[in-house]
Amino acid sequence: MWSTPTRFADPVVTEPDRLTVGRIGKPQGIRGEVTVEVRTDVPDVRFAVGAVLMTDPPERGPLTVEAARDQNGRLVVAFAGVPDRNAAEQLRNTMLLVDAADVPPSDDPDEFHDTQLVGLRADLVDGTMLGEVTDVLHLPHGDVLVVRREEGPEVLVPFVKAIVPDVDIAGGRLVVDPPEGLLDLP
Repeated sequence: MWSTPTRFADPVVTEPDRLTVGRIGKPQGIRGEVTVEVRTDVPDVRFAVGAVLMTDPPERGPLTVEAARDQNGRLVVAFAGVPDRNAAEQLRNTMLLVDAADVPPSDDPDEFHDTQLVGLRADLVDGTMLGEVTDVLHLPHGDVLVVRREEGPEVLVPFVKAIVPDVDIAGGRLVVDPPEGLLDLP
């Protein structure tokens, strides 16, 4: 199976040079802490005390991590300058970003960051162009490529080696071997 660095990991692109490492959820308590939906393999690095994270929308940041802890499998973070629950509530749904240049490349040839996949040409095994990868979705059941076709609606392609047997980043393309019916779905 192909894999991105994690189920959610450092892969979601909001700008060409930024990667999403988390999304702020609901406030936790009354002291300004928030829950964070982690989207990185290395939360201990990304959310270390003193780490500075860019935000989307940009006017909500940058945010500096003041404290972080695991609470029953959920990351709870305190950011500098967020003194109470009301301020924490204003951060809800903020995407937390890092500079892509700060993320080291993977040693695993079968791992890709979304930034590497978005924009690739998607061809069928016979060489016919299917379309262009426009997004990578990180769903509970696995990663899915969103391919915009020249004709017809976009198609969602499970990002597994059986269906995407070849990814050529340098060549700017990947090969899709769809199971019967995948391309016929609305």
